[in-house]
Amino acid sequence: MIELDPKIPTGPLKTKWQHFKEHAKLVNPANKRKFRIIVVGSGLAGASAAATLADQGYNVDCFCFQDSPRRAHSIAAQGGINAAKNYRNDGDSGWRLFYDTLKGGDFRAREANVHRLAEVSRNIIDQCVAQGVPFAREYGGQLANRSFGGAQVSRTFYARGQTGQQLLLGAYASLSHQIKSGRVTMHTHSEMLDLVVVDGHAKGIIVRNLLTGELTRHAADTVMLATGGYSNVYYLSTNARGCNTTAIWRAYKRGALFANPCYTQIHPTCIPVAGDFQSKLTLMSESLRNDGRVWVPKKKGDQRAPQDIPEEERDYYLERKYPAYGNLAPRDISSRSAKEVCDEGRGVGPGGLGVYLDFKDAIARLGKKEVEGRYGNLFEMYENITGENAYERPMRIFPALHYTMGGLWVDYHLMSNLPGLYVLGEANFSDHGANRLGASALMQGLADGYFIVPYTLGEYLSTQFGNKVTTDSPEFEEAEAAVRGRMNRLLEVRGTVSSEKFHRELGTLLWEKCGMARSRESLQEALTEIPKIRARFWNEVGVPGTGASFNQALEAAGRVADFFELGELLCRDALTREESCGGHFRVEYQLPDGEALRNDELFQCVHAWQYQGEGKEPTLIKEPLNYEFIHPATRNYKH
Repeated sequence: MIELDPKIPTGPLKTKWQHFKEHAKLVNPANKRKFRIIVVGSGLAGASAAATLADQGYNVDCFCFQDSPRRAHSIAAQGGINAAKNYRNDGDSGWRLFYDTLKGGDFRAREANVHRLAEVSRNIIDQCVAQGVPFAREYGGQLANRSFGGAQVSRTFYARGQTGQQLLLGAYASLSHQIKSGRVTMHTHSEMLDLVVVDGHAKGIIVRNLLTGELTRHAADTVMLATGGYSNVYYLSTNARGCNTTAIWRAYKRGALFANPCYTQIHPTCIPVAGDFQSKLTLMSESLRNDGRVWVPKKKGDQRAPQDIPEEERDYYLERKYPAYGNLAPRDISSRSAKEVCDEGRGVGPGGLGVYLDFKDAIARLGKKEVEGRYGNLFEMYENITGENAYERPMRIFPALHYTMGGLWVDYHLMSNLPGLYVLGEANFSDHGANRLGASALMQGLADGYFIVPYTLGEYLSTQFGNKVTTDSPEFEEAEAAVRGRMNRLLEVRGTVSSEKFHRELGTLLWEKCGMARSRESLQEALTEIPKIRARFWNEVGVPGTGASFNQALEAAGRVADFFELGELLCRDALTREESCGGHFRVEYQLPDGEALRNDELFQCVHAWQYQGEGKEPTLIKEPLNYEFIHPATRNYKH
């Protein structure tokens, strides 16, 4: 049994990170040139880490499956990035950001990690401004802020509805500088298909070139995974179609622990599903809830046009239920509230699966020009997809899978239990607990890459002098053979059913049995059905072509095969965690008013799962969450 050591520094909470930095082991500049680092993923976490580490003098190989780092899914983030700079003089502080984040995650994250995140958040904004990121500004030139869910202050910096794009372009500029200098070698169209472990340490990866089909081996002194989340296990999500779990899943099967897989986030502000063959969902930024008001008709089955429903017949249910936070209640609470009113028969639009997000009052208060200046591109996107003008008619929104708080287990250094394997951004589990607050994903990705792993990496590399490996070692040979065997197995099925059809079937099952609400019965049903669908997949999937060429069907089939295995672990974790917290809502565990009922006595811990081999049940290892400086309480967004 593995014993988990989070390696949290001793001392007062406010000095832990400073104490760590002052006493961490270092690698001198000349020695940094002797080390090679692999970074898988080129989104905010990956690009910022690759650029920063190369700037320090390390040799970096950065891999992405897109044709350019600019295609990373970080570019799709809309609403903003949190930082506790208190520019609005509204009472914000690093402590408030720390507490809001911990509370928003329903007290299921590590104190020390979250406090560090709040500390370094201020530096991120300065870094990005220096890179030329065009944050919105007030009339006098000061950076503007707006509010996001789960906070009573304005701490979110933004660039209209394109914040992720602008931040990624800033990181990409830094990365491009290091590519030109020769310290970063960029590998595009490259998908990591296995992790290579040598003497218990992560020392390389096996990669497939998606254009040629060629498999290549890459050795390094350490491997960093910054490959994003796994919401696409549900098929329909706000994630890009290419987002997948393969990198972290293959690391899990090589010994890295997978933590809290059942912590999946459902975003309350998405365009509703429009058809049976829709392949993804579109996010409408949470920032819209600053000025938009969420409502449904008070009467069941009221299908009148929204402008025909008078004010007294509207239920602004978030303002009614959570008066202190109103429309900016956290995502998990807002999503469940939307489902609740739709289940009551008060939903709007096709099938009654929608609620209104109304800007009538904001336009009357601010004027259309001001609303357009804040959210114009989001309104354009909504009209392009739905054909409706949201300035004249309320948006229709409904919850959808968005972010995953679970991921590979990491310690305070962001290193997994596998020495030498670091995990950054959404690919790890570390900072958000059971629910992520809006605008905190970009904060974590850039914090990990720019300001955390460059400090913590020296602790490991200072022990690795003389431990070089080469790609002709038996471990690389075995890993490449395993990749070829898996590819050949998929190609040899020669069935007639597309992997996409199986993926949709899996996603529908997970949404119904392990979505916004879960129960012992539904989870047991899912754990019975998933192996059946997976068995059909391996007997009926059709993958044309060969592995030695461009073959998108083979790419998709490999990713779906991993989703089947992850989906089973996700449901197993949800079944084991007999409580409700954040995005994990078990219907058996709720307070009389419908709020989540935690069980701190039994489940104030991290669930970390250890792979035990094909066909064997994984082992659950628990890391206790000890709160020394705050007292976990039932979340209250009403007062």
